[in-house]
Amino acid sequence: MTTMVQDVTTGATAESRSAGAEIRRGELAAFLRSRRERITPEQVGLPRGRRRRTPGLRREEVAQLSAVGVTWYTWLEQARDIHVSAQVLDAIARALLLDRSERAHLFALAGAIDPTPASECTGIPQSLQLMLERLEPFPACVQNSRFDLLAYNRSYRLLMCDLDQVAPEDRNCLWLAFTNDEWRSSLVDRDETIRLMAAKFRAVMAEHVAEPAWKAIVKRLEEASPEFREIWARHEVIRPGDKIKVYRQSRVGILRLASTSLWTGPQQGSKLLTYTPADVETQERLERLHALALAEEAATAEASPATV
Repeated sequence: MTTMVQDVTTGATAESRSAGAEIRRGELAAFLRSRRERITPEQVGLPRGRRRRTPGLRREEVAQLSAVGVTWYTWLEQARDIHVSAQVLDAIARALLLDRSERAHLFALAGAIDPTPASECTGIPQSLQLMLERLEPFPACVQNSRFDLLAYNRSYRLLMCDLDQVAPEDRNCLWLAFTNDEWRSSLVDRDETIRLMAAKFRAVMAEHVAEPAWKAIVKRLEEASPEFREIWARHEVIRPGDKIKVYRQSRVGILRLASTSLWTGPQQGSKLLTYTPADVETQERLERLHALALAEEAATAEASPATV
């Protein structure tokens, strides 16, 4: 009798585990499809083509980007009972541009341990945004290793152009330095600055050379800027460093700023960049710039329709 009870219990446990695994595979399949469908070909450096009916990427494109067989990836989206290695999951996570939370969710659904937890920062905590505001009138921003601007304070918003008027997908310092006229005109030694920026980007990209997001920004710049293509072809590299930077701000004049970089986390996914005045004139001009930003903010708030 005892043996029979044990057999029934064991069978029920095995059945429960099997049902749980099936549910996770179904969730994994749905999650992969949803992430694939939200990404445009342009985001990962692929041509759109004329006859694209699939929203987002096609399965074969994800397979290509992650160097995984099309059949294997298709089975994943079909919730097939297959074993997926951590290396394959890592490649798929990169191909689908998953953020830190999404990557962790992917590995959890697959029942695998992430060997290299995502270090790319896609947002900042409220405490860090508050720190940016406390640094005013000094310009400050949070930037990831790909030069994307994740956050900034009022003074930095107007330092080189009005960043609030720039589309979120274009808020990348390298992209702006080669394509935004107002940003470019603010660089006093523009030729040397953009050359060094490209060299720093190439040096950092060595650790991310196979990642779609990095390849996509390079491809986009090569298509948009002959100047970038010429500089990029030199293969110059230089490590990032802090120094005095000189900007020509359109409304307050020349700003000489000392820059300092502080990593915001142990995995060095993003850094806090702060700019302090290198002379008294710059201090005064920064205060005027900050006052302009506050005035614009107040005018915008006053012009906005009241909400109930």
